[in-house]
Amino acid sequence: MTELLKKYFKGDAVLWIVFAMLCGISILEMYSASSTLAYKASSHTAPMLRHVGFLTVGALLAFGIHLIPYKYIRLLSYPGLILSIFFLIWVLFKGQSANDATRWMSLFGFQFQPSELAKLSIVIVVADLISRIKNPLEEKKYFRKIVIVSLATCGLILPENFSTAFLLAVVLFTLCFIGHISWKSLLLTATVALFIAALAISLILLIPEGSMPKAFDRAYTWKARIERFSQSKNSEKQPYVINDENRQTMHGKIAIARGGLLGVFPGNSIERDYLPQAYSDFIYSIVVEETGAVGGIFVILLYLILLFRAGMIANKCSSVFPALLVIGLALMIVLQALVSMSVATNLGPVTGQPLPLISRGGTSVMVTCLYFGIILGVTRQLKQETEVQQAKETLSVDIEDV
Repeated sequence: MTELLKKYFKGDAVLWIVFAMLCGISILEMYSASSTLAYKASSHTAPMLRHVGFLTVGALLAFGIHLIPYKYIRLLSYPGLILSIFFLIWVLFKGQSANDATRWMSLFGFQFQPSELAKLSIVIVVADLISRIKNPLEEKKYFRKIVIVSLATCGLILPENFSTAFLLAVVLFTLCFIGHISWKSLLLTATVALFIAALAISLILLIPEGSMPKAFDRAYTWKARIERFSQSKNSEKQPYVINDENRQTMHGKIAIARGGLLGVFPGNSIERDYLPQAYSDFIYSIVVEETGAVGGIFVILLYLILLFRAGMIANKCSSVFPALLVIGLALMIVLQALVSMSVATNLGPVTGQPLPLISRGGTSVMVTCLYFGIILGVTRQLKQETEVQQAKETLSVDIEDV
């Protein structure tokens, strides 16, 4: 069995284990958290089978893509980015709305979020552009391209999905920092971004919602979310009153409080029937309710192990592109996970970020599987390169002995 796994599942064994554990936790928790969907469906097993189907397809994609050399991933990222930008523009005008946000489009009968494809493509493209900088004279040219494609992508995601655009911008900025883009360029970019953000916040605070164009409606949604979050932290009476505005955060707190140290065990959650979006945005609350603090910490550790292993892999890379690629994709997964878990534990305002691989969602699940597949593909090639190098060294020693 071990030899069979080694033969077909190449790459870092620890990352394969992390990937498998996250998928297993997802199936276990979705079985419980999707109860409200099961009640509405014609078949009680339909929501669960749908999620297992997406995980299965995603796992097959991860397996397939980890066998593809990353040089081809590099080439495919550019048409992927162009296609995702086209889809993002389409969504702004013809997209389908859900939960007060227009983030979805339908293609061949399937509904998906173009922002997920855009995140994957832009991280690969930016890693490639940084890797092309060979001397300080080329930095300005390539950094200008990075800023243009980043602004285009984040700018198109921003109107309907601020949290995703912000997380993506943080990851891209971090890649530039790790890639040794000059401090002057990074400081100037950060200053301009902070100035624009301050100006936008001032306009939102000063101008009433009715006087602003419809395109800025989501900005006022975020303003309301931040105000509710601030009130829940500052008010003594508000946390004990459940209403339509704080229903998610309050039931999330109750779920976590019920979990205690070891939880009520999978399938015994009560808050899954009261917590809106228990199967997506707030699934971490259900994880803690059913598995306790022990299970909640274990899930956090899985994501941190992913980030730690990504750092180790990047350190072993002999070239810049695969190192930045691994770090960028791992950061995208882990930062999204930390934001999702902070929302579920009421450490931050509601954002709508799913917990990677665990929350319900077809596009998110399959694209996250692609992240893992690409990272595992890099580790597979590193192992092959190491084996080839060792074989050459052994051959060289044998020749010298002769």
